Amino acid sequence: MDTKDIQRLIDFIAQSGLDEVNIETSDLKISVKRYGSSGPSAHQAVAPASVPAAVQAPAAPAANAPAPAPAAAPAPEKKADTSNYITIKSPMIGTFYRSGSPDAPSLVELGDEVKPGKVVCIIEAMKLFNEIESEVSGRIVRVLVENATPVEYDQPLFLVEPI
Repeated sequence: MDTKDIQRLIDFIAQSGLDEVNIETSDLKISVKRYGSSGPSAHQAVAPASVPAAVQAPAAPAANAPAPAPAAAPAPEKKADTSNYITIKSPMIGTFYRSGSPDAPSLVELGDEVKPGKVVCIIEAMKLFNEIESEVSGRIVRVLVENATPVEYDQPLFLVEPI
């Protein structure tokens, strides 16, 4: 079972409404649990065993590699300021899109004000396009993910300055 199969399985389980699923084979063990009622996509994958662990380990740094690089350059001048920002994080694994279609404008731009319920991006998982809404009020000050790139669960997507 490769990383994409594991991601598809997690997304399928997340959409099924089950609260907990355990799958175990000779070389793989997956436990998926949904905590609380924070939404249909609050899930966590735990404990891949031997071979998939080697496959999955490089995937996480690769997906997170673009985010730290842009943050590293301006970090000295904004390090104190970023502590005041609120982070909008990915509620699921999938592909991040800034707009609803390739020719449409981005849902939010730098400097745009957002309020709870405003759609800020779309994450595609298993051919389903999920609108991600802001849960905070503020102004978008940084987009941390490139368009059409994979994102992980709980990965920071936007920094928002509270208003």
